[in-house]
Amino acid sequence: MPHLRKPVEDLTPQEAAEELATLAAEIAEHDRRYYAEDAPTISDAEYDELRLRNAAIEAAFPELMRSDSPSQVVGTAPSGAFGQVRHARPMLSLDNVFTDEDMNDFVASVRRFLSLRASDELVFTAEPKIDGLSMSLRYEDRRLVTGATRGDGETGENVTANVLTITEIPQTLPADAPDVVEVRGEVYMRRDDFLALNEKSAAEAGRTFANPRNFAAGSLRQKDPENTRKRPLKFFAYAWGETGEALAETQYDAVQRLGAWGFKVNELTAICKSAEDMLAHYRAIEAQRAELPYDIDGVVYKVNRLDLQERLGFRSRSPRWATAHKFPAEKATTILNGIDIQVGRTGALTPVARLEPVTVGGVVVTNATLHNEDYIRGIGNDGKPLREGRDIRVGDTVLIQRAGDVIPQILDIVPEKRLADSVPYQFPHTCPACGSHAVREEGEAVWRCTGGLICPAQAVERIRHFVSRNAFDIEGLGEKQIEFFFSQEDPSLRIRTPADIFTLKRRQESSLKKLEKIDGFGAVSVRKLYAAIDERRSVALSRFLFALGVRHVGETNAKRLARHYLSFAALRDAVVTAEAPAAKGLPGNAQWQELVNDIEGIGTVVAQALIDFFKEQHNIEAIDELLVEVTPQDEEPVGEVSSPVAGKTIVFTGSLERMSRDEAKAMAERLGAKVSGSVSKKTDLVVAGPGAGSKLKQATELGVEVIDEDQWFVRIGQ
Repeated sequence: MPHLRKPVEDLTPQEAAEELATLAAEIAEHDRRYYAEDAPTISDAEYDELRLRNAAIEAAFPELMRSDSPSQVVGTAPSGAFGQVRHARPMLSLDNVFTDEDMNDFVASVRRFLSLRASDELVFTAEPKIDGLSMSLRYEDRRLVTGATRGDGETGENVTANVLTITEIPQTLPADAPDVVEVRGEVYMRRDDFLALNEKSAAEAGRTFANPRNFAAGSLRQKDPENTRKRPLKFFAYAWGETGEALAETQYDAVQRLGAWGFKVNELTAICKSAEDMLAHYRAIEAQRAELPYDIDGVVYKVNRLDLQERLGFRSRSPRWATAHKFPAEKATTILNGIDIQVGRTGALTPVARLEPVTVGGVVVTNATLHNEDYIRGIGNDGKPLREGRDIRVGDTVLIQRAGDVIPQILDIVPEKRLADSVPYQFPHTCPACGSHAVREEGEAVWRCTGGLICPAQAVERIRHFVSRNAFDIEGLGEKQIEFFFSQEDPSLRIRTPADIFTLKRRQESSLKKLEKIDGFGAVSVRKLYAAIDERRSVALSRFLFALGVRHVGETNAKRLARHYLSFAALRDAVVTAEAPAAKGLPGNAQWQELVNDIEGIGTVVAQALIDFFKEQHNIEAIDELLVEVTPQDEEPVGEVSSPVAGKTIVFTGSLERMSRDEAKAMAERLGAKVSGSVSKKTDLVVAGPGAGSKLKQATELGVEVIDEDQWFVRIGQ
């Protein structure tokens, strides 16, 4: 809950656009930490709250939906530590539901999309949602050839060598399997195996791991497969990607066929013929949750008939024919021993609770997020009382909630256990890292340090972001190394700016204080560090842009900008000369219009952030110094979808008889068309069914081509 947020119905369009931009960047960062680094920093419940807020604003302002919206994006980009594998069919994530009402709405939406009557049969499967790492296994000529993580849904990491060490994954398939088949499922670790390994690690190395999911993900990313072999990973199969032939007519039968090939499939999967059956099975699995040998966090529902799945198709990041019904988070009580303030890369002061250690769901919890000053005071993100107005104080007995993440959240206090001498917590108004004044802007709940470049916390975080996995990805520059280099006063060792990274070797060559002579380093590690730095002297343009840390320019927006401008010089020239409108109602200059109107997903908020960034002289100086050392690679132009309607703007109006309106829209978008809800001079084609009214009339007046539904199918060749 990083911001004090208005109720959605009170937002203006400008406020909605700005919040959608902020949410897109915030959720993208959490996705990166969860999928790419296996190191989430917020709870599932808090993450889900961010997504629900995003969905609510998009529902109220559908015209403001962004191309980098969390509702349009899957996972995060694959790490550079492994080779990459492009999935023959995308590996998408699932939408979530949280209540019985949500689940009934999901069933109703499926019926509505398929134009089914209440009396028409609609069967689903229901299976446990395994809390593990998604994996795609490609078999050619019935032999395992590739194992790949989900990555960003389109491209994953090649972890084949490690997958081959998992005994539950067959390396060959029987004769009745297709010549080509991708089997998909979840790699996980049993809870008892995880606890035993944690005890051994604590005894031998003094180190423990957070939870089975992160341990399993880290095990699959070992560079030495022998290390993976020592860890008892398991695999459940429940889906498939590309196949040389249809596996069955139904979801259930297809999964059973996977089981016949030697894969382990979940025995708790059931066929449900009604919403009541689905909820009953959900509650039955929830009741068994603590007794299961593996972690689950919900139940997944899927339309059983595969032909109906085909008709329902996909949204940009999830299938329409499936959803995950999440369980409530696990809870416990403990003592709040203290509150620390962490300073983030943007100067945000974030309170973190230090707890008396408590075990929640098999994980020892010592920290929890407190979000912001208002949350501590008992004020919700809508400005109304939270926890009936109860504040949180050091010494309180608190109720914490954990949903499989490293840092849980504090939900409430136990009032009757509050100490008589407790006092309200006073949020600091100075930065604990540099002593600079902290400010809280109107409309925000976050205090921010004004120290800027002199604040060591922000500087360290900026360098850490610059070398992170999806930016420059420089191996050997982890958190400890960055803090070491930043703290050095010796000019030959100091790293305070991105350019300093690339001049380190040169400065060291003429220095008497050699890095390899310092404790924690050595000749071999220093040589590897220099090699890793030199490998990144040429970097993809999108990575370069993301690494700069421009507000609101996350991975997705960096890719959008790179694909549009193709070179950093072109982007820089455009942004430097761009001028926002001088007053409301004015258009702004041509470069501004290009940024705002010609690049899908880049609106006024991102455009202004770019302009502000390039106006700062210290940013320009830092970039110029960096460009002496590194070269952003020019982007290759992206090819377009080829179809008779690709690039066309299409409007569907009236009643459609062969498909529902939603199905028609999804079909057109798959063919590369843009579907609009209104007719204008920019409309290329109107598909009109019986009962078409004002839109048909407007199309006729504007001279827009109009065809009926049958002609539409002829036009697209179906």
